[in-house]
Amino acid sequence: MSRVAKRPVPLPQGVTATVTPTLVTIKGAKGSLSIAVSKGVSVVEENKQLSVSYTDGDGVAALAGSTRAHLANVVTGVTTGYEKKLELVGVGFRAAVQGKVLNLTLGFSHAVVFDIPEGITIEAPTQTEVLVKGIDRQRVGQVAAEIRSIRPPEPYKGKGVKYSDEKIVLKEGKKK
Repeated sequence: MSRVAKRPVPLPQGVTATVTPTLVTIKGAKGSLSIAVSKGVSVVEENKQLSVSYTDGDGVAALAGSTRAHLANVVTGVTTGYEKKLELVGVGFRAAVQGKVLNLTLGFSHAVVFDIPEGITIEAPTQTEVLVKGIDRQRVGQVAAEIRSIRPPEPYKGKGVKYSDEKIVLKEGKKK
């Protein structure tokens, strides 16, 4: 029995859900997102709540728990949205947003140009901070990871692009 799938997902005020046997579409103030429902898992809307049930089978309980977690993430996304904050650590490291492009100066011999994907907004409140915002939790995390992968923090000085809540454990340098 999946413990996660047992809990219903409450739908806040202003959020509507359209349930079909293979797809659940949730609309809110920030937009609309859809989730595919796996075989053996069913979603039912009743009393402003989404309930997940499943048939007994190999691995279907895990799919039901994952479906319930994804539904909760979508409901949060269409109501409040998601945000990842990145910090640029290093002398001369800068970020600037120009239209649909993020320009990064990260100590390479050239400026790095990152195209902002559809459905994601990127802001640079200061030259060393980048905010990635959107309604889809997975896409926000993926875009933040792609930006970080351009120059991940190195272990000796900690220079690079890091998450704001990430702790970099520095290695000790060479001894004479």
